Amino acid sequence: MKSTKIILAASIAVTTLSACGSNNLFSRDRPDEFAVSRQAPLVVPPDYSLTPPAPGSARPGGESTAEQTLRALFGGPAPRSATESAVIGSADGQRADPGIRSNVGSPDTQVVDKGLVVRDILAAPEGDGRDASSAIPGA
Repeated sequence: MKSTKIILAASIAVTTLSACGSNNLFSRDRPDEFAVSRQAPLVVPPDYSLTPPAPGSARPGGESTAEQTLRALFGGPAPRSATESAVIGSADGQRADPGIRSNVGSPDTQVVDKGLVVRDILAAPEGDGRDASSAIPGA
């Protein structure tokens, strides 16, 4: 019984002390993840003596954001056809307020309350309802 305790204590001591040694299983060479790429040194940019624009002055470039968007999307403003010009002229389109889209959501805008039925129709989920169904002829 006493020899069993000695053997057990010796095996525990050997197992415990074996973790302290190096057996090349856990001490292999690994790449350093911080040394993979070099950091460029910080450089203070040169002073070009740029001055901020004065408040209320025109932006340099002379082209508005809307014109830049039209040019980027469509290659610039397209000329109107004779028919389009005639329709706009007969509707007195040159007299339209250019900022009308900004005023539409204002509290002073007169709107018509269409009621709960229109709200329910607009909020209804797509698809066939309980009493109605739709079909495409010939499909």
